[in-house]
Amino acid sequence: MPGEGRQAGEFYFDPVLGAPACKVLPGEYRVLRDDAAIVTVLGSCVAACIRDPATGVGGMNHFMLPDAASLVPGQDSGSARYGVHAMEMLINELVKQGARRQHLEAKVFGGAHVIAGMTQMNIGQRNARFVLDFLKTEGIRVLARDLEDSCPRKVAYFPRTGVAKVKRMMLDEHRKLLAREQHYRHQLSGQRVSGDIELFA
Repeated sequence: MPGEGRQAGEFYFDPVLGAPACKVLPGEYRVLRDDAAIVTVLGSCVAACIRDPATGVGGMNHFMLPDAASLVPGQDSGSARYGVHAMEMLINELVKQGARRQHLEAKVFGGAHVIAGMTQMNIGQRNARFVLDFLKTEGIRVLARDLEDSCPRKVAYFPRTGVAKVKRMMLDEHRKLLAREQHYRHQLSGQRVSGDIELFA
């Protein structure tokens, strides 16, 4: 699986954002305190963007399923592909880099219904509900959300300032994302294991 359970890697310069950026893939996360963006593309997956405004330490994760049982009942969820582990990894790294847990605030994105014929599983809806329930249980305030619907999203998050930018994707981009998500889920099935949001072009 791409980037399983690790911090996302190299930076590039994003001319649209006018800033250095780091891309987060499924199963990855990234924590920063620099003037840089963390970028991801979401279909039914969810990304949680969490920061401590007092220190400027913040980050993003990207998980594909609320838990392993979403594919095969009884499987272990100890993987960053799955919601609980992805959230714990991000929060633990934030605290390790100086964030205070009691100060954390979040913005959450994704959970779209993009795969035809998967209405029974409702993966996007389940991901969206999971992340909101998790944050509520942990006492982390949700400042903004853009969840569910049928539209894939590109999200850019600036941890130091907390600014989040969202782009709704076009049909051709939608098809590419759909093919990628179906490929990732095929790999998974064979393994055991509202607020301040800015649109951008």
